[in-house]
Amino acid sequence: MDNKILGLHHITAIARNAKRNYDFYTGVLGLRLVKKTVNFDDPGTYHFYFGNQTGTPGTILTFFPWEGIGAGRTGTGMATEIGYSVPAGSLEFWADRFKQFKVKQDIAVESFGEKSLSFTDPDGLKINFIEPKQVDERAPWETKEVTGKEAVKGFHSIVLTLKNIKPTAELLVDVLGYRLLEQDGNRYRFITGAIENAAVVDLVESPDEAPGINAAGTNHHVAFRVRNEEILMAFREKIASRGLGITAKIDREYFFSLYFREPGGVLFELATDNPGFATDEKVEELGSNLMLPKQYEPSRAKIETLLPNLN
Repeated sequence: MDNKILGLHHITAIARNAKRNYDFYTGVLGLRLVKKTVNFDDPGTYHFYFGNQTGTPGTILTFFPWEGIGAGRTGTGMATEIGYSVPAGSLEFWADRFKQFKVKQDIAVESFGEKSLSFTDPDGLKINFIEPKQVDERAPWETKEVTGKEAVKGFHSIVLTLKNIKPTAELLVDVLGYRLLEQDGNRYRFITGAIENAAVVDLVESPDEAPGINAAGTNHHVAFRVRNEEILMAFREKIASRGLGITAKIDREYFFSLYFREPGGVLFELATDNPGFATDEKVEELGSNLMLPKQYEPSRAKIETLLPNLN
């Protein structure tokens, strides 16, 4: 199975305030800040990586917190909902915690035989906490307030909203190795058997919905996981052969990646497991230092004056 897509690698979203974003994901949700770095194209903006202890692929939600950016709008051609796996019986804990922190939430519902609780982060990004049918054995990051009985395990799924799901579904099945599992109204669930977790992609067909606007509170792109660079480049050939424009291999310091837009307009990335997040910090130190891409290290002093204070 090593030569297959291994589910989700990471998801990247946009926020408008770095400190508020950091406080919410580490303080309220209890995730670990695995890496504190900067945007490759805009070094005056942070790039946060939140996840489990080591930043295992399939647990990482990343953010570009562009200070003061306007609100985005979810719509077609966009990833619209993030699904996280949480332990069975934990949704009541989360509902109470969200009330405590005044987090906007909906009532718990059941979909595809799984109970879920939907809420939005401070920028309006929609997230679902899901109690999966299958026991999730992944070890979560724990805090004093969020213990292993409630802590987030990692991704369960991603939802893509599209005007027409057919071209995207064909890409998922024919190239990325997913299969249609079931349908609920206009929502189609695809799953890969190559991995147990972070294995679900839901396609929502909404032909009359307006296209999304990418800004604060929306997802920027979805990254799928591959084992290594050799497999990454094999997928590049498959995707290019379908007439889709795809980038050259890019070194993102902690993984190698390719980017392309799938037929419905969502920005996809393929990202490798290697080398991982402990290449420039020890595991116990992850997220505690500002780590800069090599090309920006000579400008560290200037960059540090531009970045917002998180304390």
